[in-house]
Amino acid sequence: MSTPRTARAAAAGLAATALLATASCSGADLATTGGAPADAAKLKLSATTPAAKGTQDKADWLLEDEPDSLDLDTQGSSAGRVVLTNVCERLYQLQPDMSVEPHLATKARTPDDRTLVLTVRSGVTFHDGSKLTADDVLWSLQRHADPDMEQADEFGNVRSMKKTGAHEITIRFKAPDALFTKALAGDAGIVWNKKQVAASGKEFGTPGQDDACSGPYELTKWKSGDSLTIEAYDGYWGKQPRTRRVTFRWASDSALVNALKTGAADGTYAESPNTAAALRGAKGLDQHYGPSTASLALIPTARGGLKDPQIRRALSLAIDRTGIARSGYGGLVQPWATPVGSGAWGYEKPRFAAAQRKLAASAPASPTADDLAEAKRLVKSAGAPTDPVVIGTDSTQGRTVVANAVRAALQRIGLKGQIKTVPTAQFEEFYSDPQARADIDVLVGDWYISKADPMGFYDNGLSDSPNNWVGFKDATYDKLVRRALGTLDDTRRAKLAVDVQRRFVDAAVWIPLAQVPTALVLNDRMTGPPASQSYLYYPWAAELGPKKG
Repeated sequence: MSTPRTARAAAAGLAATALLATASCSGADLATTGGAPADAAKLKLSATTPAAKGTQDKADWLLEDEPDSLDLDTQGSSAGRVVLTNVCERLYQLQPDMSVEPHLATKARTPDDRTLVLTVRSGVTFHDGSKLTADDVLWSLQRHADPDMEQADEFGNVRSMKKTGAHEITIRFKAPDALFTKALAGDAGIVWNKKQVAASGKEFGTPGQDDACSGPYELTKWKSGDSLTIEAYDGYWGKQPRTRRVTFRWASDSALVNALKTGAADGTYAESPNTAAALRGAKGLDQHYGPSTASLALIPTARGGLKDPQIRRALSLAIDRTGIARSGYGGLVQPWATPVGSGAWGYEKPRFAAAQRKLAASAPASPTADDLAEAKRLVKSAGAPTDPVVIGTDSTQGRTVVANAVRAALQRIGLKGQIKTVPTAQFEEFYSDPQARADIDVLVGDWYISKADPMGFYDNGLSDSPNNWVGFKDATYDKLVRRALGTLDDTRRAKLAVDVQRRFVDAAVWIPLAQVPTALVLNDRMTGPPASQSYLYYPWAAELGPKKG
């Protein structure tokens, strides 16, 4: 699933991609109240933080909004996910380094390229003490696959799902599916307690209802409008958490910043780089930055001059990405040459890193005189359109800075730019409603994918993709994407993915600007949680603890 971060944040109040509703904080005030901007070129990303040395009784954690629901089948919000990933387990588990391993499924077999046989872990109990069985697994998968549920699109290639042994589930596919096990490390792999879900009925996932899971923590209290508490589950099959109790509260903008600065809260995964920027240098706090799949990108439409790939390539050469990173995001995003962040490199990392470096010439961090000369040549070759390029944005600081940078880049290469600003609440309509973007030529966009595989993004360039707004059509590209999605061998799929990525970037179907790392802000007496985007799917709180034993 690939998703605009704004849509995710609007639904959850929180997170895109760990992540952000790009600059959903209160603009310049937050971005300028912290320490000096980071140097994006020197920003070091680490998937982990140093391991905790002991245990502790409690921690207080901040979200930017109260979860709408803890039923991720009906409300796929990130606020709920940040909590629930510590409570509910999945058949596979996304690791801090963004690799994927079997979890509640102890092993998987592929007797042929259209069959997946899962062995269900024995000795696991739900929080009500009942045993987790293969029947629960099958029922959960069927619930996820229901067309009315959030994860239904992950099951479009599934032909059948059956219990084929006391501890065995067999899934058959219409065609080979390389990304399905990665989906099982996300919300499509949560195993619910069927009995508890049925007992709660339509109220499942709301305050006052028990959870229906088997994870290291259980939900003990949810006082709507105030707080939510999870506590270590004594019957957990795995290692006991280092922190016994975690209490979540929610605040946004300056209230969140002040709570962390004053010690009223112990930490947060900052959804916006501007929140983290406001806290840089704050006494008593550490910041950790990790890989995520999130990115900032310009998403062109077929309405005006940007329908010509030469103009799109020219614009990419002329944009000052370093200026955007510094002025719009406190230096906490990094100029980037592909439309998906390095957190997507869940396998074959050296190959993907090398491919990223090779593409940097088409998306320079800061344009040189040669870059601008080549951009002007491309514009001339395309006939130098005279109509202004209309840039869609809202008034949040990050997107405002990007929009102005795009207009300046257009002017540098002899074109005109015009900014169309809409209210933030209306901005997400650009993503979902073709009519809403009928009057713009390019959107200041932000995006993330839930799977640590670049191929989870590049289907956006398929000829029939609803996210291919510019009308890019390439039969070879379509063929390669579909081949990659059906290639189970990681090495072979990575080779195909690199080829697909090059074609996407060469055609400038989207124009990449920056990758958006995860930002973990933590009381400097504590350590342990992952710093990568895995915190949305991995029990991060179980590893939170003191620096000293």
